[in-house]
Amino acid sequence: MLHSVQGIVIRSMDYGEGNKIIRLFTPELGKVGVMARGAKKLKSKHGAVTQLFTYGDFVFYKQRGQMGSLNGAEIIDAHHALREDLYKSAYASYLAEMTDRMLGDEEGNNYIFEQLKAGLMAIEEDKDMQIVTHLYEMKMFDLAGYLPITDACVSCGETTGITSFSPNMGGTLCSRCRFKDASTIPIGEGAHKLLRLFPRMDMRRLGSVQVKDETKEQLKRCMRTYMDVHIGVQWKSRGFIEQMEKYNI
Repeated sequence: MLHSVQGIVIRSMDYGEGNKIIRLFTPELGKVGVMARGAKKLKSKHGAVTQLFTYGDFVFYKQRGQMGSLNGAEIIDAHHALREDLYKSAYASYLAEMTDRMLGDEEGNNYIFEQLKAGLMAIEEDKDMQIVTHLYEMKMFDLAGYLPITDACVSCGETTGITSFSPNMGGTLCSRCRFKDASTIPIGEGAHKLLRLFPRMDMRRLGSVQVKDETKEQLKRCMRTYMDVHIGVQWKSRGFIEQMEKYNI
């Protein structure tokens, strides 16, 4: 069956001497594996469209249960800047890797597609990459059914006096309940405000946000620990980001 869809390249790998296999994320078909024959060759018409993060119109033939075969493609946004900057490439790769590993094959999701598209654009436009990442992580938690409780204390339901975040218990804790988890992460008012906001925020409406370093550090601990506890995936791209942070690259 011939498909004509918009898609984003979330994975691209060499195959054989001159071919590439790409994984597209599309709003209608979800993740789709497509063979781009001859894409590695110097004069190939498919060379540019198979680059990671490319957003474009793709035409491919695919039978049920088989890999697709690329017939043609037109670039809408090549996202060159995401591949040319080390930091942007690392954070954009994390968004793409989450999409690739947390969505099922051929599982269409127009909302997540729009969030990914907006997230890549936000990184390219120099919006805070850490905030973009946390916002997308929250979308992934929601998709997987692991959205943390951030509007109230996960233990008693109290909506005031929130002082910490418990990945193990699945959300925020008030000052009276924080003793229930010895590994709870202390958070300030700024971090709690953003944790409440992330589940409801649309990436397409994200403006230029200014977040204190202390707040960002709290958010990072909360989101990464929550991801490790509930999703349990060894993220290659996040590992690279952590190495850059460790050595101040």
